Amino acid sequence: MSMPPRSANASRKTKETDISVSVQVDGSGKSDISTGVGFFDHMLDQLSRHSLIDMTVKAKGDLHIDDHHTVEDTGIALGQALAKALGERRGIMRYASIDLAMDETLTRAAIDVSGRPYLVWNVAFSSPKIGTFDTELVREFFQALAQNAGITLHVTNHCGANNHHIAETCFKAVARALRFALESDPRQPDAVPSTKGSLKG
Repeated sequence: MSMPPRSANASRKTKETDISVSVQVDGSGKSDISTGVGFFDHMLDQLSRHSLIDMTVKAKGDLHIDDHHTVEDTGIALGQALAKALGERRGIMRYASIDLAMDETLTRAAIDVSGRPYLVWNVAFSSPKIGTFDTELVREFFQALAQNAGITLHVTNHCGANNHHIAETCFKAVARALRFALESDPRQPDAVPSTKGSLKG
């Protein structure tokens, strides 16, 4: 039995941001990203490309203050869209981990698509900025994503000197782990992969 189409939309509108997101889990990594934050757009492109999740993200935020609300709220909306698209999470592999190398940098991401949100973050940056982008917002994005998608996510940077590379390996590693965890399990294509019979938390 093949999985039904896994796609969903989510939106979030506050006094700080206006965001709309659509995802197609079984895509080809196509993205249409516009958040007004150039480096963040680049990272979301990587997340889509390497997870093979098609993503459309349109965000308008209070960038005259800083990028924080736009990045965090995009993570919230993207997580909500993924949770909707996955539904009962039947037939997925559920678990995945990867060590991802990029030049001098090595980062591990491990995922449990458990319905129980949790982030363990062992990543340090040597500078508060990558260009004009606050490096602390990388963690804020993944915290919002994990909480709203209902996934347990561990990210550990083993080594790295270039902050751009460190951030990029975080997004690529999470993307690859998501790809593998959300793949169909051919041995139990219609089963919820839990002894509880539910992955709703």
